[in-house]
Amino acid sequence: MRTKVVIIGAGPAGLLLGRLLENQGIETVILERRSRDYVLGRIRAGVLEQGTVELLEQAGVSGRMQAEGLIHDGVELSFDGDAHRFDFRELVGRTVMVYGQTEVTRDLMLARDASGATTIYEAENVALHAFDGDKPRVTYLKDGTEHEISCDFIAGCDGYHGVSRASVPENALRTFERVYPFGWLGILVDRPPVADELIYAHHSRGFALCSMRSPTRSRYYVQVSTDEKVEDWSDDRFWDELRRRLNDETAGRLLTGPSIEKSIAPLRSFVAEPLRFGRLFLAGDAAHIVPPTGAKGLNLAASDVRYLAEALIEYYEERSSAGIDAYSARALTRVWKAERFSWWMTSILHTFPDTDAFGRRMQRTEFDYLVSSEAASRSLAENYTGLPF
Repeated sequence: MRTKVVIIGAGPAGLLLGRLLENQGIETVILERRSRDYVLGRIRAGVLEQGTVELLEQAGVSGRMQAEGLIHDGVELSFDGDAHRFDFRELVGRTVMVYGQTEVTRDLMLARDASGATTIYEAENVALHAFDGDKPRVTYLKDGTEHEISCDFIAGCDGYHGVSRASVPENALRTFERVYPFGWLGILVDRPPVADELIYAHHSRGFALCSMRSPTRSRYYVQVSTDEKVEDWSDDRFWDELRRRLNDETAGRLLTGPSIEKSIAPLRSFVAEPLRFGRLFLAGDAAHIVPPTGAKGLNLAASDVRYLAEALIEYYEERSSAGIDAYSARALTRVWKAERFSWWMTSILHTFPDTDAFGRRMQRTEFDYLVSSEAASRSLAENYTGLPF
């Protein structure tokens, strides 16, 4: 088999890249090691920057998002019960949209199905070959038979544990990482959310987040230590802990119920450099991870894909390599700014094991400064709604 671009991974990054290239007549094949149902069964957050919304509109997959997504004009931050709402529209004239990552993936899958473009699920033993030359190829097993695809380029959109980054020679890659000494215990519940917008709460007992998937389905999180186990947290224990970390007014409005999903997610910051190795490009979680505090994971994947799609379209339409040569540096500039924002949000809102009285005063002073300074508030709004591409 021959195609122009092989995309490894059928998550939102890989599917979005395939869609943007397909719209310009550039043939792609997507390889995914998991089943279609498994990919759609992954529950992920979905706070979309305005630029991500616009990119999905450009891709022609925004109809259901526009009908069902929840536009948020702001966000609430609280510190030991003192709450303040930051009005994004007033501060920077921008908004975010809550629309689940699973739904983004579903929309992109359906669009690809309708177009007839090739996606191969349950592709085993995927291996990348000769991407340091001008004739890269990818091999894989499907139903016990080995297949090979020759191509012009390979896009690694297969996540942190995928084969793409692992295929890069160790001496060609530099990684930066910070692992945080806590995780987020999250539950999904079929109850209306406690508020119309997200609430981020700092408390001496730990961080808490109130978010939503729809007007009738809510997602809540509390910070826990890394040695906690999900099975030790009954629903009642979770709700009691969440109430302790919210201010009295918010806790009083909380509608509880049986969880339909419960899990613990560790937090880490991670960046791999560079993002290009000959004719192999890394994008999304294959290239970087951010703590979920700043809602940047899916949005960073979308910005990588935007840059990479533009570069590949330029290559095929203008026979110019300028875009692909600049891809890594261009994407990493935005990646590191998002890493900074996510690290900052994590630092101000969480309780760290080694934080002393001075450190807590610094966190409190940072919060007070955010509330009292229009410039600081505008910076929060600018970063949260998404920096320019």
